[in-house]
Amino acid sequence: MSDALPPVRPTAPDAPPTPDAAAPAGTRPALDAVDVLAFLCELFAFATLAVWGFTAWPFPGNLVAGIGAPLVAIALWALFVSPRAMIPVHPFVRALVELLVYAATTIVWWTSGSAWIGLAFAVVAVTVGLIAGRRRLS
Repeated sequence: MSDALPPVRPTAPDAPPTPDAAAPAGTRPALDAVDVLAFLCELFAFATLAVWGFTAWPFPGNLVAGIGAPLVAIALWALFVSPRAMIPVHPFVRALVELLVYAATTIVWWTSGSAWIGLAFAVVAVTVGLIAGRRRLS
């Protein structure tokens, strides 16, 4: 009776791919709602700083502040927070820089008389930042 069975030896199944496994060249992970909201928060922060710079100062200073404020925020973001940051830092430093940009945006809205917009932005930005940060750390 044992001669009737084929000589098959069991093999271990392939291990499932881990989330940290490198994606094939030329591809990246799929975007989800948190990524889109994080990007929209960044754009809103940069645009708010630009509008504030152009409207809160008299003529020659408004050009400097309107161009300089978002440029400084974008430079900080590119250096420390971006997915392809030029200076890799500890995740807590990254979160601190992100909070600095978001806090500046919130303060701009508060001081311009739109405290509710500032509060709403702060809640959305911090919530999205926490979710995205927790996902990066896991």
